[in-house]
Amino acid sequence: MMQKYRVLIADDHPLARKAVRTLLEGDDIFEIAGEASDGQEAIVMCGNLQPDLVLMDIHMPVVSGLEATKLIKQIYPHIRIVVLTVSDHAADLFSAIQFGAQGYLLKNMDPDDWLSYLRALLDDDADGSRKLADKLFQHFRTDASIERAASSDPDPGILTSRERELVICVTSGETNRQIAERLIISENTVKNHLKNILEKLQLENRVQLTAYAVRQGLTHNLQNRPAK
Repeated sequence: MMQKYRVLIADDHPLARKAVRTLLEGDDIFEIAGEASDGQEAIVMCGNLQPDLVLMDIHMPVVSGLEATKLIKQIYPHIRIVVLTVSDHAADLFSAIQFGAQGYLLKNMDPDDWLSYLRALLDDDADGSRKLADKLFQHFRTDASIERAASSDPDPGILTSRERELVICVTSGETNRQIAERLIISENTVKNHLKNILEKLQLENRVQLTAYAVRQGLTHNLQNRPAK
């Protein structure tokens, strides 16, 4: 039986919520759990509805989408959040990721790209991490806020050479199975390595790890990696 994902749409514009609802209702794996018109409503509705995924507009009244993301992830860490924005400004993207978001969507993206992105993100975050890395890679040398964020990151020197290899694989969008095949280790070993890496770097998920890798220049050979 096909797995369905219950989605909460949080946006202060009714027409925007309607457009997102219409788009998602055209795909069988999504079920609309509810709609929120501001960040405070989104927080309350997450408690009442327990959605699998929240599509969160960044700029909303009462409580902003970024602050709501932070609070929801603190209270309900299992709920995945994708922020919605009209701009791909790097500072907003990094803030969302630091607050726990699993990804982001530009409101002017092609509808088919929306659906494929969300499907990929819900499938172990592999493709989502890859696309996010591409976007962050374009910005990280030119945005001063990223340099400031990098200065407060844990030192990448605490990672072993094998852990650095895994970080590059994750940032390349590879699944645990693909990483295991590339490095000739078991999937359980990959999972253990990733758990240790996240603990060392004080991160929560693969998307945050991708952002960290971009900030710290650990993706310098990302674009030249051979396909597996």
